[in-house]
Amino acid sequence: MNDESDQPALPPRVREHLARQLRATYNRRAEKPDYLGDPGLPPDFDPQLRRLERRLKAQEAGTEAVEAALREIGRGGPAEPEAR
Repeated sequence: MNDESDQPALPPRVREHLARQLRATYNRRAEKPDYLGDPGLPPDFDPQLRRLERRLKAQEAGTEAVEAALREIGRGGPAEPEAR
């Protein structure tokens, strides 16, 4: 766009042609998914995804531990700690 007008700098046919070329190039360079439903994210995201998976597994394990402890308390399990 130029500074004086809100009109695009390129005609619609040129923009459409460039958009098709860009999509074709992007699709050619995109990685193939590992499995059906895999979003095919770039490897740059691998460290963040691994951290997220570890965090979710830890949260799930913690939730299961708390649920097990509450079930045990409900059944008259180990004595509760003394109040101060």
